[in-house]
Amino acid sequence: MKIDTQRFVDRYAGQMLCAALSLIHSFRPREATSNKASEAFKPRAIAILMLSEMGSMVLAQPMIGYLKERYPAADLHVVQLGKNQEIVRLLGFAKPEHMHAIDDSSLGNLLASLYRVIRDLRRAGVDAVIDCELFARISACIAYLTGASRIAGFTPHTQEGLYRGNFINCAVPYNPYRAIKDQFISLARALEATPNGASKAMPRSKLSQIGFAADARFENLKPLALQDGELASAVAKLKADFPQTNQKPLVLLYPGGGILPIRAWPENYFATTAKALLDMGCAVGFIGLPVDKPLAQNLVGELKHEAALDLTGYTQNIRELLVLFFHAKLLITNDGGPGHFAALTPIHTIMFFGPETPSLYAPLASSLGGESVALFAGTPCSPCLTAYNHRTSSCDGDNVCLKEITPEQVLGHATRMLSSVEATT
Repeated sequence: MKIDTQRFVDRYAGQMLCAALSLIHSFRPREATSNKASEAFKPRAIAILMLSEMGSMVLAQPMIGYLKERYPAADLHVVQLGKNQEIVRLLGFAKPEHMHAIDDSSLGNLLASLYRVIRDLRRAGVDAVIDCELFARISACIAYLTGASRIAGFTPHTQEGLYRGNFINCAVPYNPYRAIKDQFISLARALEATPNGASKAMPRSKLSQIGFAADARFENLKPLALQDGELASAVAKLKADFPQTNQKPLVLLYPGGGILPIRAWPENYFATTAKALLDMGCAVGFIGLPVDKPLAQNLVGELKHEAALDLTGYTQNIRELLVLFFHAKLLITNDGGPGHFAALTPIHTIMFFGPETPSLYAPLASSLGGESVALFAGTPCSPCLTAYNHRTSSCDGDNVCLKEITPEQVLGHATRMLSSVEATT
């Protein structure tokens, strides 16, 4: 389904379903207080709902690390759109049999897959759910229908709109001023009860994040583990397919906007930057999905340089893309998955923000030494894609927030990063 169709269904059908489930919930017996609240919560199985974004799964690494340390005996289940599951497999967040796929290719497939996912989660005995979606109703409904006794999810508190029912009993007030990786940890901690019986986690979490948001144990991102000969084989194939890259540092550019084209830096800015990099002696490869091929071909055709490469669709999966990141020296990317995947590799990254903010979505630091720079102009209307408007911008298509980031700024960072790579090799 198209993203606008998904928003329509979520807004209208989702609200009605949340209201119906809330009515049912009001007749259910309440969890006992005092003694039961003081007992340590020991879930057998925890379901993590993160449907729509692959990049967000990388930002969820600190939360996953916390859950595995806090509840070592609990099985972790992950619910995602089927097309987004590959990154979870690479990160090893959950066993293959604990990964649950939702098919959003059509309304019929969506309903059928939702039934299967909810059935499987109930059979698995899931007793805690962490809903990482930003006010999507479909994930709230899934969480309730699992039958879990504790549901952690975001709440708008007294703000108008964004209705998700009243059955989220470990609610975390959404905070647009805190990095999303820290808010994910807040969701995980909301499952707990304090030992004195006066719970600060239920029904609305007030647990302090001091000592958690900056805990290095949960910030260490495990890099991609390369297999023997995997990198050498990939580099040999690249050089055989594109011999003009030999002896040239490879810079990768991701000019596509994905499902949110408003997040894309202007095409002519990418062309100007690529030309300067080619003049510096670099090979420049444009990456992306097959749908991005026309854009990449336009850029390559405009540049008219043998070292300007169309690499859209060249890698067959995310793992192959990450192996390419191990070889390349620099990634220049719009806000999206590739900029977050880069943190699993040693590549340096320049990432553009505007419709969304790096205060929330800045990529995690690479444990292999790759530097990441988030460029954000901070225009008065930026960011415009928020949890409160379901990431629907009021922009008229003239994304000035990104046009304010100039190729000269980008090339300044790119030159410094490439020089640092050359100095260490």
